[in-house]
Amino acid sequence: MNKPFDLVLFGGVGDLALRKLIPALYRAYLEGGLADGSRILPVCRRQEDVDNYLDLAREALKTHLRDGEYSESVWESFSSLLRAVALDIAKPDEKWDQLGDILGSDQDRVRLFYLAIPPAVFGPCCENLSVKGLIHEQSRVVVEKPLGYNAQTSAEINGKIGEYFPENHIFRIDHYLGKETVQNLLALRFSNVLFEHLWDASVIDHIQISIAETVGLEGRAGFYEETGAMRDMVQNHLLQLLCLIAMESPNSMSSKNIRTEKIKVLEALRPLVGEAVDENIVRGQYVAGGLGTQLVPGYLEELDAASSNTETFVAIRAHIDNWRWAGVPFYLRTGKRMEKRCAEIVIQYKNVSHRVYGESAGQVVPNRLVIRLQPEESIKLVLMSKKMDSLEMELQPAELNLSLSETYDSFKSDAYKRLMLDAAANNSALFIHREEVAAAWAWVDPIIDHWRETGSQPHLYRAGSWGPKAASELLEEDGRHWFNAQ
Repeated sequence: MNKPFDLVLFGGVGDLALRKLIPALYRAYLEGGLADGSRILPVCRRQEDVDNYLDLAREALKTHLRDGEYSESVWESFSSLLRAVALDIAKPDEKWDQLGDILGSDQDRVRLFYLAIPPAVFGPCCENLSVKGLIHEQSRVVVEKPLGYNAQTSAEINGKIGEYFPENHIFRIDHYLGKETVQNLLALRFSNVLFEHLWDASVIDHIQISIAETVGLEGRAGFYEETGAMRDMVQNHLLQLLCLIAMESPNSMSSKNIRTEKIKVLEALRPLVGEAVDENIVRGQYVAGGLGTQLVPGYLEELDAASSNTETFVAIRAHIDNWRWAGVPFYLRTGKRMEKRCAEIVIQYKNVSHRVYGESAGQVVPNRLVIRLQPEESIKLVLMSKKMDSLEMELQPAELNLSLSETYDSFKSDAYKRLMLDAAANNSALFIHREEVAAAWAWVDPIIDHWRETGSQPHLYRAGSWGPKAASELLEEDGRHWFNAQ
């Protein structure tokens, strides 16, 4: 059983807190992951939000939990853990002292400070925690992305946080790393000799990583206009998934060893600079279109602006220059207002070197490993098989399908739940080290700089599609195509 801890949730009435974090903590409580005596202290700016916090949290749970998860009796006991606090993050006034009074003086009790707030106030928040004496040896801080808008601002933010917390007490969260299927990817690779010997350029043709969203700006117009898909998704989520797929086997699954291997991948990524950006990257921006049965507005309409060159879609052809991956392209793709919400990794194997069956047997489709992270979680292996209902030798693709959501129907995967409990237990294996952040920005910054310097305009694509035509042409140049989620 975990030891009881205090979670101070800055940004307690924000979208992230109410949509993701409070439901994740409810699930942790429901499954016995919160030890008796644990407390959740959401921090709000307004006293009105403090007074109404239990109502806000209750409605958030009813809205965002899965069908059948919410229970009034569980809520009654879970709500006793919640104690909202009113204070202004930027002002070290007496309200911070009230937070200190609640936390108490127990130096052995874990304090987890979760900064679900804009990165611009990470520094002031940590400084006030220090000034008010609220940081002790068992204190940890969890920070959300994006950590800055380029390498310089990221270094400044990390440097400021580092003034008050040692690196091993800073937990930079990427919720994709907390997904059970991502953990299964590592188990698949490093615990099965079948795949470990089929995981390099000798047998793999190419790899695709796609994160497609159907949503638009979701009320984050100002944030997204300054950020774009490259900073919002590629610099963290996509590159982290790339690292887990491409990294060498660590000596052990410790955070230090995993970090070492991921950084090697980032450092081996072939730089995209100047004309190489235009040759290997397509960026797009959605216009109005049909999403399902609904007509949705374009990016400019949602932004309420006449023009913008911010990308809502990015497709990248990347290469890792090392012995394992020489010559294997990695195709990365992410976009908003796509046809289907899905996060998926496709490992496409090469074709058989010699065809033993004649043309009459039909087409031989290369083997393919498909790891789906969302919305459902599954691992599929596409193999060639004989048609069992034909006396002739006819070949067809067949799927070996491990549907995790069906196999473990009683288990409710929740990445934020996993990561918050890991942070409380001081397990940093699934979090991002400062050196990883710096290495990712070192690869991404020249791309963004090139777009700015050349005045590059994004390709337009209709909402409800799989992105601009140029993204398909990027793969067609190599004789390949995107595997769009079904």
